[in-house]
Amino acid sequence: MSNLDDSIGKILLELQKDDPETFAKLMKKAQEENPELLEDTDEK
Repeated sequence: MSNLDDSIGKILLELQKDDPETFAKLMKKAQEENPELLEDTDEK
């Protein structure tokens, strides 16, 4: 994982802890706009 991906992941984890409502809205919007990003990736 790149440094940018790692940073984004940390930000999202902090947001999930600090503001779960906003996190849920953000993830729902991300899933609607880019469903391929949140598909099950175990197949790779």
